[in-house]
Amino acid sequence: MSTADEEADLSEDEQAGLELIRQIGGIHQSDFWKELDVDSRKGSRILESLEEKGLIEREKTVYEGHNTYYIEPVHDPRDLDFSLLMAGDMLSPFIGDEEIDATSDQFSQYIMTLAYEEY
Repeated sequence: MSTADEEADLSEDEQAGLELIRQIGGIHQSDFWKELDVDSRKGSRILESLEEKGLIEREKTVYEGHNTYYIEPVHDPRDLDFSLLMAGDMLSPFIGDEEIDATSDQFSQYIMTLAYEEY
């Protein structure tokens, strides 16, 4: 089942919870309950359902001295912006490089391509 199909089957509470998580980008579980104005039991059920459907990820963490989860939305790969890796029709030659030689011809050519793209 696709992400869109999963989202179409969400309850009203699940939709509100997913929207909150996506809006904020990430939230601790205890804050999620407070923001959604539900008790911890209901909040946990909502999060478990969203996680089972592959719409969120939960990671164990310690927050304000308590064990909890940090909740983040799962990003749809179709939403990624790969244009940031491009300069015109040229793919960045520096993807995965740990060190870039700013004096190299390759770097200069890449920067010039970016500069000309702006105009």
